[in-house]
Formats: sequence, structure tokens, C-alpha cells
Amino acid sequence: MDTDPQSLRALAVEVGSAAGELLRGFAADLVSGADLGVAHKSSATDPVSAADAAAERVIVDRLLAALPDDGILGEEGAGQRAGDSGRTWVIDPLDGTVNFLYGQPQWCVSIACVDGDGALAGAVIHPPGGEVFSAARGHGAWLGDRRLAVSGAQELSAALVGTGFAYRVDVRAAWGRRVAALLAEVRDIRRGGAAALDLAWLAAGRLDAHLEFSLNPWDWAAGRLLVEEAGGHVSEVSRELAGSREPGLVAGPGPIHDALLEWVEAHL
Repeated sequence: MDTDPQSLRALAVEVGSAAGELLRGFAADLVSGADLGVAHKSSATDPVSAADAAAERVIVDRLLAALPDDGILGEEGAGQRAGDSGRTWVIDPLDGTVNFLYGQPQWCVSIACVDGDGALAGAVIHPPGGEVFSAARGHGAWLGDRRLAVSGAQELSAALVGTGFAYRVDVRAAWGRRVAALLAEVRDIRRGGAAALDLAWLAAGRLDAHLEFSLNPWDWAAGRLLVEEAGGHVSEVSRELAGSREPGLVAGPGPIHDALLEWVEAHL
């Protein structure tokens, strides 16, 4: 197949949508009381289910069928491989697993194709809302066929800021104390529970910014491209929280991104 950014975006949408349909079936099973074989990863509050694993397997199988020389980096580890094409697919098959298991609608599928210069293409599929966010390097960010643009927010005091919390209790508590301080300096804080979806909503102007730590590449690879192609700025940051170095992300329109970076420098 063609490997230009637009073709890769189309593949991400196709594969992510297939995984989303599979997850919709699992969600219906949950309503009926099905057991999804929930286990835990980094802590007792970090669940993984049969739905996560099945969705990742569908994604990996379809991507490798189309582009067998590409690398795979997925949250659940299915098909993990370096590849030799110079491209790697960064996958979160179910971002927002806790929301999914509780029947809350803020969960999504996140897929990005990256090379040595960053993300080439990506998609965030939101099955509960029937929404498909996608982007290709140099070709903008889209919600379906509507081109996206970040909000025009200029002042941090008027910004609606998304965030999230780590699974480790001590790190979560440490970041919670910082967020309490930030709350006094912004319009309000939102904690949706799925970083990829928060970043997609930021690209669509539904949030003015996002600031979060304890993130992995699969949490933000597609969302970062969406924000940047929608005219926003994104910076990777890391800070010590509860004795460990935690990777994070600052994202938003230029003025808000810069103000949040200044806040991070001053408070962490």
C-alpha cells in the first residue's frame, strides 16, 4: 500500500474503527454481566481486560497485514517488534479502561504511525460518541470531514484544562496536590480518564489545554499529532513526583501552552 501520510491516516482510521466496533460488542456484554477476565498491571487500580487484549490483537494483525515491515509499540504488548521500515505504530487499544469497565463513555482507541521525525498519521476513535478524529502530518486534523482548530484562548485564567492521575497512589496524591494549586489559576480542571481523548477534544476546541504526568507514548502519540495539526503546541516534560521521575505532556494553543510551561517550571 502507499505509505504517504494521508494513506497512513486512512489505515489508522480503518483499523481503529474495526477495533472500536469490537469494543462496542464487549461493552454490550458488560451490560449483560459478562466476565471480561479483568487483571491488573502496575497497581490494583490499573486494570486490563480481555477487551483490551482482543482489540490490540485486531489492530496489530491488520496493520501487519498491510505493512509487514513496520514496527509495533502497543500498551498490552501484542506483536511488539522493532520493524525495519523506519515506521512504528504506537497503539493504545483501549484508552480509558476504567471508564469502559464502569460503563462510562469516555474511552477510545488511539493509533499513531511515527517515524524519526515524530507522528506521520494518527487516529483517535471514540465509539461511544460515534466520532473519528484523525490527522496526517502537514494535512491538518479532522473530526470526520470537519477540519479542527484549537481554541483561541489567550489567558490561563480563562482556560479549561484537562489532566489525569497516575495509577501509583503516592504519585497520584503528589500530582493531586499540584493540581489543587493550579485550580486557582485557571477557569477549571477536567479529569476525563483517557488522555488520548482529552487531546482529541483539545484539538477540537472542547478543552483549552492539557497537562498530565505519568504518561506513556501510546497515551499521547495520536493525540499530540491532532493538537499540532489543529494549530496547537505540545511539549514533553518530566518532573519528580513522589520520588520518581514522571514523564508528562503540556499541550494547548500557543499562549496557554507557554503559560502552563511557566507554571510547571515555577511549581514542580
